[in-house]
Amino acid sequence: MPKTEIISEIERKHVITLLEHNKRVDGRALTEIRPIEIETGLIEKAEGSARIKMGKTQVIVGVKTGLGTPFPDTPDKGVFTTMAELVPLASPIFETGPPNENAIELARVVDRGVRESQCLDLKSEEMVFIPGEKVRILFLDLYIMDHDGNLFDACALGAAAALLNAKINQVEVNSDKGEVEVLDERIPLPLIREKLPISTTFARIKNYQIIDPCLAEEHVMDTRLTLSITPEGNIVAAQKGLAGYFHYEEIQSLNKLAQEKSQELHKLINSEVE
Repeated sequence: MPKTEIISEIERKHVITLLEHNKRVDGRALTEIRPIEIETGLIEKAEGSARIKMGKTQVIVGVKTGLGTPFPDTPDKGVFTTMAELVPLASPIFETGPPNENAIELARVVDRGVRESQCLDLKSEEMVFIPGEKVRILFLDLYIMDHDGNLFDACALGAAAALLNAKINQVEVNSDKGEVEVLDERIPLPLIREKLPISTTFARIKNYQIIDPCLAEEHVMDTRLTLSITPEGNIVAAQKGLAGYFHYEEIQSLNKLAQEKSQELHKLINSEVE
């Protein structure tokens, strides 16, 4: 048997034994989120940025903008795109090269939460200058610096903080000439704060459900559920991972807990980012 499987089995038994005694590997309760630290504005050349620490997990999120052509099927909308980079220094399992399936899933989950919440007004005059020709392109970049589990929630929190922190250049439009000029004056992104989503992630290990799994718990979890929730309490996106399952009653219970925890996280964001 490969060495990794031996380590995984030992780890699995340890995690499950602790859960049987209502304990976790890092000392938390089953419904407790790790301590969170938020820092914004740390990247001077970015329009917006944030660093999030959830326990030992650390991510940096940056917002950059540019001008470009809209997609043919949405000529009256600005462009929003999300990318994730799993930096090798964050974990020995991360490798250089094109994004793998984990990076793609992470980016899509964060992107879907922002997009489906409609917290970003892509049709606003700050995003669309000449319909069909010239719009603002918004890049949301997720960088994983330390991986100790639950990258989904850390990146979603970082995305919210970075978007709120972002200041974009105003643009002056000359419709007659079909030209736009980027000005020095900066303004906030066209965000609807009441719709800005934050996610909560749960893991199922045997018959136990836990919130905010650390890396050791992720190694042995049977399935995973991420819910993106707005300050108004609306679930705008959900993502299930792995081959396991949750019972209907469990999902109902986890949704109730997610609503409570997301409100706490929204209050934290509001207190840390003006």
